[in-house]
Amino acid sequence: MKNFIDADFLLETNHARKLYHDYAKSMPLIDYHCHLSAKDIAKNRIFENLTQLWIEGDHYKWRAMRALGIKEKYITGEASDREKFRKWAATIPYTLMNPLYHWTHLELKRYFGVDEILNTSNAEEIYDHCNSLISTPKFSVRNLLRKMNVEVVCTTDDPADDLRYHQQIAKDGFEIKILPTFRPDRFLGIEEAGFQTYLEKISAQTEIEIDAFDSFLDAVKSRIDYFHEHGCRLSDHGLDCAFSEDFTDVALNRILNKKLSGELLERTEVLVFKSGVMYHLGKMYSEKNWTMQLHLGPIRNTNTRMLNNLGADAGVDSIGDFQQAKPLAKYLDSLDIINSLPRTILYNVNPSENEVMATMAGNFMGNSQKGKIQHGAAWWFLDQKDGIEKQLTTISNMGLISCFVGMLTDSRSFLSFPRHEYFRRILCNYFGNAIEKKELPEDLEWIGKIVQDICYYNAKEYFDF
Repeated sequence: MKNFIDADFLLETNHARKLYHDYAKSMPLIDYHCHLSAKDIAKNRIFENLTQLWIEGDHYKWRAMRALGIKEKYITGEASDREKFRKWAATIPYTLMNPLYHWTHLELKRYFGVDEILNTSNAEEIYDHCNSLISTPKFSVRNLLRKMNVEVVCTTDDPADDLRYHQQIAKDGFEIKILPTFRPDRFLGIEEAGFQTYLEKISAQTEIEIDAFDSFLDAVKSRIDYFHEHGCRLSDHGLDCAFSEDFTDVALNRILNKKLSGELLERTEVLVFKSGVMYHLGKMYSEKNWTMQLHLGPIRNTNTRMLNNLGADAGVDSIGDFQQAKPLAKYLDSLDIINSLPRTILYNVNPSENEVMATMAGNFMGNSQKGKIQHGAAWWFLDQKDGIEKQLTTISNMGLISCFVGMLTDSRSFLSFPRHEYFRRILCNYFGNAIEKKELPEDLEWIGKIVQDICYYNAKEYFDF
């Protein structure tokens, strides 16, 4: 069956079609948050086959296959790559109305020119066709980025990373900026068993003995300086909720010493420590003129059996229902009141918190910075048509959609960049429908400019890479 994705996919009106084709389609991509491998980019990896390029590490696909009752051996287990692809192809017809159905056929079409609906009857033919292309230099990692008109990619990196692969990419003179992002979740994980071992690693890297909270902050600052020297301009945090407990320097020092002595911490002490670390990190980001990203709200690794068998990021996370408004307001205010609140992007995974995030962003605007605090792109379980439309509506209702910095992939796959196209089509349809319903004037030149700003120019100005 022929692929249903044509030139006007998701574009319901003539205005939407004109906005997309004349204004949005050709804009370069700034992918300011993803989980792509800097090592693969540095080595310009050529994948062996479509399964390794497309299915490995993609827990969206894994969840769909598990829901269909496919055995784990064909998902993350010992089955061959060809067998795993067959099972994915068998899953596709059952994913209709799930975003995977759209993403799958967009990616097959844009990268491989496949103009058919994937199913069991054509799985072998499509697999062999794609593999024949993947094995050529045109499908190396760097050429995949070039093919999608990518201008900037920000990877996600642990503070202990030596950034050797980012250094190699920069030395190679690769024309696409590949920049690290500082992801210090492990600095907050004082309750974790490996916290002390991690600090020992950081201590060795920085040549700073971490024996008190002040020296801990010195080591953290050293790693931030190192990341900054190598092009980092963003931080990222994966949090249940913001941490904003009251703390003193004396309390933070006592809690850290207690942990370093091998004593068990009380829950309140853990929260106080996390709050203090987040406060000081925010100040450091502000000094560096970085952007801080807060990804708020998921419950991670809920299935103990899967966690033990496969480790983290196995596709057993879900939407959480944590209290967000009060602690987030208190945290942002604690930095704003000392004029140290960095540019910040707030992402929510719970759709009920859209309005919370959008109005919270509005509370802390100003300081001559356009759109300083952002309600971030629809994230994780929400980065599908319905979720994107709701996020766009919320920004429009509660703030200025014209200042929005647009979409990102948040992906581990080098085939995920059509998600920007998916977003752009939904964005243009959103505006096109408003024009059709007489909610906006038929001023395509001005609205087209706003579309281009959201797709590209706002992010370019906001991050100033």
